[in-house]
Amino acid sequence: MNKKSLKLQTVAVLAMFAAISIVLVYLIHIPIFPSAPYLEYDPADIMIFICSLAISPLWSLVLTAVVSLVQGLLISGFNLGIIMHIAATGTAAFICGGIYRRRRTLVSAVIGLAAAALAATAVMVPMNIIFTPIYTGMARSIVVTLLPFPIIPFNLVKFGINAVITGLLFKPMMLILRKTGVTD
Repeated sequence: MNKKSLKLQTVAVLAMFAAISIVLVYLIHIPIFPSAPYLEYDPADIMIFICSLAISPLWSLVLTAVVSLVQGLLISGFNLGIIMHIAATGTAAFICGGIYRRRRTLVSAVIGLAAAALAATAVMVPMNIIFTPIYTGMARSIVVTLLPFPIIPFNLVKFGINAVITGLLFKPMMLILRKTGVTD
């Protein structure tokens, strides 16, 4: 396969991943904590994590930006959540894929996914402190009091669930992607 058709296939796979992510976030958004129903789980990051592991961490950053913008424009309304999503998911996907690229083993993928969930949660702390007061009009001091609960636990649960599901789907997805020649 020549480089031009391989790039075209990669772009097609990325478009498919983006479409699946958008459909997932549109269809599935579940509040995790009854006391904070505005914090909803969505599985959109799963395809981004698979992209990072299977294709490359750099392509996963592009995918994160595209999915965040489309989600913001079509589903949740253009808002500062787009920046927060790009920062947290982009960091997570880059770390996940970066760890896996060093040594392509199941253990490395699991470590990468766990590190991704922790990194995304850590990124969301300053993101919430900076952007939530602007976005909601809530006082920054109130946002800080919400960090121990519900903000940090929510992000750990959300990114943890997405990491586990990615881990379960990764091998079957790799088999499919290898058949297309997009990944080795």
